[in-house]
Amino acid sequence: MNIPFLGHRHPKTGEAMLPTDPEGVADLLSECELLRSQAEEAGVRLDDSPASLEALDQVLPRWRDDEETLPWLGNDAGFYLGTVIVRTVPGALWDIRPAGPVVRLASGREFDVVASGHEWAASGVPELSQLYAEVAES
Repeated sequence: MNIPFLGHRHPKTGEAMLPTDPEGVADLLSECELLRSQAEEAGVRLDDSPASLEALDQVLPRWRDDEETLPWLGNDAGFYLGTVIVRTVPGALWDIRPAGPVVRLASGREFDVVASGHEWAASGVPELSQLYAEVAES
């Protein structure tokens, strides 16, 4: 089975293969459909800027009561945070690991943005804009 959004299937194992070019990976991880939908309903435009992270931090977290939505939204929040970092912090890029994607800075420092996205979706702490500020000054 070949699922287009997962990329091509490995010929021997059948596992999904992500795009190997950094721009293709960045495009795939920036989709964040559920988060973008929730933000749009709240009147927040996600334009991949640090200011949009601040706006997201102000959205009333209605999703916290929905146990099915929470993990998906946490993933999307982490992917979106990573997208903003990769697009605005010089030298930052996605690094795909077996345990999941991380953002790696030019300095070599790595951030598990997906774990941060889950924390934000579940409790609002730390704020996405605060995480971005910490990463951007590194």
